[in-house]
Amino acid sequence: MMETVIDLIRHGEPEGGRRFRGHSIDDALSEKGWEQMRLAVEGGCPWTQIVSSPLIRCYDFACELNQQHHTPLRVDDRLKEVGFGDWEGFTPTEIQAHDLSRYHAFYADPVNNRPPGAEPLDVFFTRVSDALKTIVTDFKGQHVLVVAHAGVIRAVMAHVLDIPEAAVYRIQVVNAGLSRIHYGSDRFQLGFLNRKCI
Repeated sequence: MMETVIDLIRHGEPEGGRRFRGHSIDDALSEKGWEQMRLAVEGGCPWTQIVSSPLIRCYDFACELNQQHHTPLRVDDRLKEVGFGDWEGFTPTEIQAHDLSRYHAFYADPVNNRPPGAEPLDVFFTRVSDALKTIVTDFKGQHVLVVAHAGVIRAVMAHVLDIPEAAVYRIQVVNAGLSRIHYGSDRFQLGFLNRKCI
């Protein structure tokens, strides 16, 4: 069976710095964010296909790669970041000042203490897993780059490593960090996590 290689890159730093930025916040990359992304791929563009979240902090960079290297680009709505509900757009400091006990409860048990109105993790994990299955089916044997978000990459890792939902919050996904998974013989394998460049 031909192996499919999937590289996943988290977007660089967005404008506005660190905040709860789920799928309803569509901030562009900052100048630093663009620099992080370009540095991460300066070794070349070995991919035969790009798949991106529709959010502009991912999509704009995916478009740049597409145009520079003529690599086909597909946008998949299922690769949007997890929704943070009422916390969307707020910084951790602002959330702590407003509702410290809920903030601590979320980090103690992010599965059962979601922010008010947040997307349930099981729903999020299912949509990301469905997107991953589509990628390995449609681009079998290819080298694919997925431009996405920290939560999406954690959900992919949960699927690949078969770990529980709560455990994904122990996985750090850095801005513009590159991770790799392999798919072959009907199973996934982790290649590496959070490399800064290829």
